[in-house]
Amino acid sequence: MPRDTDNDVANTAEGPLADLADLILNVGRLVRARTPETPEAVPLTETERHVMRVVDLYPGAAPSEIARRTRLQRTNVSTALRSLENKGMISRTATTGRGITVRPTERAAGNLRVLRAAWAQHLATILSDDLDAVRQCTDLLSRLEQRLTDDDPVQHDSR
Repeated sequence: MPRDTDNDVANTAEGPLADLADLILNVGRLVRARTPETPEAVPLTETERHVMRVVDLYPGAAPSEIARRTRLQRTNVSTALRSLENKGMISRTATTGRGITVRPTERAAGNLRVLRAAWAQHLATILSDDLDAVRQCTDLLSRLEQRLTDDDPVQHDSR
């Protein structure tokens, strides 16, 4: 919902874009708050969630790439990776030299299936009558996520 329609900013692209960012942040928080805690779901910290998302999107990424894409400090990513490995959510494999690649495990895939099923069930009660709009929104948010996790989001075409 626009905050100040009398403001000049609300009449430019900045108003709708700021509104979108505000809504994304709030809706994400609300979805997480309504995610049921089940024995099948592995509890993750906020940082671990960010790291897992990038590991899922870019399997085989190096820790430095994960840090770059999440915009997190390398030390925080290292801590999260250790914790995720202890929880059985990732595997790390040495490459030539001192390199490491990170991949999601089957446990991580199962965890994501459990979460996605819970999210879908909850959102179905709210949005199932407008799946075309949901698909359009998903496409838009997927492009946004891709550009925000890329090294140089400005280099993309405007689709």
